[in-house]
Amino acid sequence: MFKRLKVVALLCAWVGLAPPVLAAPDAATLKSVDTMIEQWRLDSHVPGLVYGIVVDGKLVAVKGLGVQDVVAARPVTADSRFRIASMSKAFTALAILKLRDAGKLSLDAPAEAYVPEMRGWTYPTADSRKIRVRDLLNHVAGFVTDDPWGDRHQPMSEAEFTAMLKAGVPFARDPGIAMEYSNFGFATLGRIVSNVSGQRYQDYIREQFMLPLGMTSTGYDIAKSPEALRAIGYRWQDNGWLREPDMADGVFGAMGGVETSANDYARWVAFLLSGWPPRDSADTGPVKRATLREIVEGSNFPRGAMRTASAGAPCRQAMTYAMGWYVVEDCDIGRYLTHGGGYPGYGSRVMLLPDRGVGIFVLTNRTYSGPSVPTLKAALALVASGDFPERAVPVSTAVAKGYDIARSIWAAGSVSDAKPGLAMNFLMDSDEAHWASDLARMIAQVGACPATEAPSPRSAMAANFTWTCEHGRIAGSLLLAPTPEVALQDLEFEVLTP
Repeated sequence: MFKRLKVVALLCAWVGLAPPVLAAPDAATLKSVDTMIEQWRLDSHVPGLVYGIVVDGKLVAVKGLGVQDVVAARPVTADSRFRIASMSKAFTALAILKLRDAGKLSLDAPAEAYVPEMRGWTYPTADSRKIRVRDLLNHVAGFVTDDPWGDRHQPMSEAEFTAMLKAGVPFARDPGIAMEYSNFGFATLGRIVSNVSGQRYQDYIREQFMLPLGMTSTGYDIAKSPEALRAIGYRWQDNGWLREPDMADGVFGAMGGVETSANDYARWVAFLLSGWPPRDSADTGPVKRATLREIVEGSNFPRGAMRTASAGAPCRQAMTYAMGWYVVEDCDIGRYLTHGGGYPGYGSRVMLLPDRGVGIFVLTNRTYSGPSVPTLKAALALVASGDFPERAVPVSTAVAKGYDIARSIWAAGSVSDAKPGLAMNFLMDSDEAHWASDLARMIAQVGACPATEAPSPRSAMAANFTWTCEHGRIAGSLLLAPTPEVALQDLEFEVLTP
């Protein structure tokens, strides 16, 4: 009886488990991260950078390296302000989702419903479908990729953009055929935000996201930044740093105009990560947690690629573009979200490990420096430390009940008394006699099994488990039926052998 009570108490502790409070990286891990990032900075001729590590909603590590201003020799700090270029797209994507939540737009509506200048555009073929709002989010609108061109259009005025939209643009392909990255597409999303909200895009983002999150040092107009805090943008040219021209705030800010500090950006990262895991506590953020989790929903144009060799051991990754984020499945890290920012004078990278509660970012002040390798290596180091495991799926009430049924079947050596907890297919797949003989054979091999171990859920309807028995071990799995009453549709036991 004591053992059974112990098991029940353990299971109850797991039901509805809140996200665990994770530890900060240990000193050795932080030192290795610091070393690899500083080496990369020197090798890449980056004047200055700042990196941050967010764990369980807190900025647990932040460090500036190098200088934010070559002439004044001001060192980079956690308050130095960098332009983050295309990492700005995450704000635009979430703004669209927030407006959708408010019932003000539909992701599957034609974009021209919200941008009248797009009406009458000439599409590539007679049977082309019109561009949807979702297509712009997923980069599948058919536009040509435009990184260098789009970057230099940052200061474009509203009137100039209106004229561009009215004139129409050429297509690389029909909408919905393939993913091709488009800054113009995200600038168009910015226009949708303005038209639907009735506010200037930058004002909407500031009021709906930045201020509620306490990002008071973040904005779009660099002319308003205190000179002493600005990270000046440089390019590496002719073995020296050449200052890039400062670009004013404009309509292409929706694709890349945000300027922020490490302290502020950590608030944004923490907010995004707060969407995981799903839970019952109150929603208190600028958007619902369920909406945050939508940013991983991709365009269904996945591709496979080898992880960059300089980051570590070979690994074949699967990747797709979602909503302002690339979603990657990695053999060591698991699932992560990432985006870079390349811009005249700046380069940045962010990675979110939502299933581990970890975020990492690097902001630099060198043109297109692209710190993807050190960011990935830092993530690999954190994962390798073992201090940041993927969050376990909590044991649902249904799985706990199903596990009790599985344990009672093993203890009885029969399914006969468990029939009320068996789905209609269960005995069709294997009858009572075969269950009895199979159980007797396995029990003879391993002996009595206290079965005090907690199950390892795969979902709220399925779990694996391993038992240590008298002279052997049992591995098992259970799968519940899609019925209101808890019932096993499948149960498996297996004797583990060396």
